[in-house]
Amino acid sequence: MTDRRQALTPDALAMMDAIARTGSFAAAARELGKVPSALTYSVRQLEDALDVLLFDRSSRQAQLTEAGTELLHEGRRLLSEMDAVANRVRRVASGWETTLSISVEDVLSTTTVFELVESFCGICDSKDERVRDGPGTRLRLRSDVLAGTWEALVLGQVDLAIGVAGEHANPGGIELRPLGPMEFIFCVAPHHALAALDEPLVDAQLVHHRAVAVADTAQRMTPLTLNLLPGQDVLTVPSMRSKLEALLRGLGCGFVPEPMARAHIEAGHLVKKETVRGARVGSLHYAWRAERGAMGIGRALQWWLTQLESPTTRRALLERHAGPLS
Repeated sequence: MTDRRQALTPDALAMMDAIARTGSFAAAARELGKVPSALTYSVRQLEDALDVLLFDRSSRQAQLTEAGTELLHEGRRLLSEMDAVANRVRRVASGWETTLSISVEDVLSTTTVFELVESFCGICDSKDERVRDGPGTRLRLRSDVLAGTWEALVLGQVDLAIGVAGEHANPGGIELRPLGPMEFIFCVAPHHALAALDEPLVDAQLVHHRAVAVADTAQRMTPLTLNLLPGQDVLTVPSMRSKLEALLRGLGCGFVPEPMARAHIEAGHLVKKETVRGARVGSLHYAWRAERGAMGIGRALQWWLTQLESPTTRRALLERHAGPLS
């Protein structure tokens, strides 16, 4: 086993790749700066170490056997991974994180989030020498709801949480900054029974109609339940966009972000109704772990924090939601 590992060097794998690409030992030798006899000798050594035949000697061309084809395929993969590891190590040394995980609260603008992702990925094309080698950071996005966004950060599942509520207890080491307020309004479809009733609607009326609720994604923390009445029928959905779809179909009633409902109300697809509870305004924040080791905050996280310092970006995350399909 040791001899096999010693035989499978990057040079040996590169040699196999060169022979396969050029189609002959002679051409591969020229590319690698060797004489053909030296290349032939190296191939025989590799075959002896692996105890397989890598090339069909009956052909004038460098014809791979099945074993040779497998070694070529895996060898190319290993060479690619070696290059990737070297690049990631270089990026870490330069301050760029290998991976950056971000949790985005479900009520925020998906369009704006992906515009930020696009800009982040575009750093690779920058002419600025300071970032030309970056970021190369593997970005992981996830969508969470209510307490689930905060839980993902506290448990170390993400590096940055965008859209967390401010009332959670801070266990320490977490920085919190305001994203902005978001108003939630009560809506139903025009053909829903509540649409024709006088306002403000009272709990005694609402309790007889199905509410649509978004499931909190928290697994270990206590999930939040908002604006549900005891004994009320509930349809639970996985996202705010699913809730909006359910409301548009008249499957229930409930509170949704005003920016998300605005275009549907203007188009007449939803009706805003006043309740005795009034509209609910939530204060959203973005948060990250302050303790980042001896090197401090990584450059990828710092880039996202810089974007979130912009009032325009924060407003877009809260406000820019797609309207009804034409």
